[in-house]
Amino acid sequence: MTLLTVRHETVYRYVRPVRFGEHRMLVRPRDSMEQTLDSFSLKIFPEPSAIRWIHDVFGNGIAIAEFAEPAEQLRIVAGMVLDHTPELTPNFEIEVRAKTYPFDYGAVDSIDLAPNMRRQYPDEGEVDAWARRFVSGQGKTDTGHLLMTMTYSIKESFKYLRRPDPGTQRPAVTLSKRQGTCRDFALLMIEAARSLGFAARFVTGYLYSPARDGDHRGGGATHAWCQIYLPGAGWVEFDPTNGIIGTRDLIRVGVAREPQQAIPIAGTFIGRKDDYLGMDVEVIVERVTSPQDSMG
Repeated sequence: MTLLTVRHETVYRYVRPVRFGEHRMLVRPRDSMEQTLDSFSLKIFPEPSAIRWIHDVFGNGIAIAEFAEPAEQLRIVAGMVLDHTPELTPNFEIEVRAKTYPFDYGAVDSIDLAPNMRRQYPDEGEVDAWARRFVSGQGKTDTGHLLMTMTYSIKESFKYLRRPDPGTQRPAVTLSKRQGTCRDFALLMIEAARSLGFAARFVTGYLYSPARDGDHRGGGATHAWCQIYLPGAGWVEFDPTNGIIGTRDLIRVGVAREPQQAIPIAGTFIGRKDDYLGMDVEVIVERVTSPQDSMG
């Protein structure tokens, strides 16, 4: 058992008091076999006039806050303690029919997986050509090897850059520049995998950087990676930013078909455009070494 604490703070700053529209927050991790929430808190300043929780179309937990009073600053702090027991190595218990590529998902699963197999940028032939490089020209290709090689290729061949601006760049741009953020790398791998017929989806969450492995790329902020569905193994995590396969050091918060559907915090304010001064985000993920560490 490994206990991790996460503190995720987001601060929006304004020149003068502004009124806030509805804000949607995707910050509560999803409970699963490898991660269980021991505690969770969400503190918002100024205090919302109302807050409610819903499950979106993907089953993610979404907090929706409404505000009555104007303020010069909006501060959102999510704190949590998780029991995180990840797979230390990829568990590719893939069904025999899917061990080699290409394979068919089957008539039943294909119906539900279809939205995650549909390309977001179908016109980007350069992404298709890049993805085909990982397929053997001598016949069938080992499925696990194909996806692992693609993951490591992005980690080793692309430069990671922080970009505070919201949004995700097109996969073809990431491919041509050979650089991008974790969001960009996740989308590139999703589109490449979909071009080969895999079902893939976007994941947003947090990243733990243990000292034993050195610092992962993408720490200190929210992180992004992808999942690919493999018959027999289910949805498997692939983090092309750090070359991680499986859930080691990855804390899953939300899944979505496209990056735009998994924005950690989204909302509006009423005021002039130049009233907005900027946003600061800090994410601290630490391992609990004693019971006292998980308190407060």
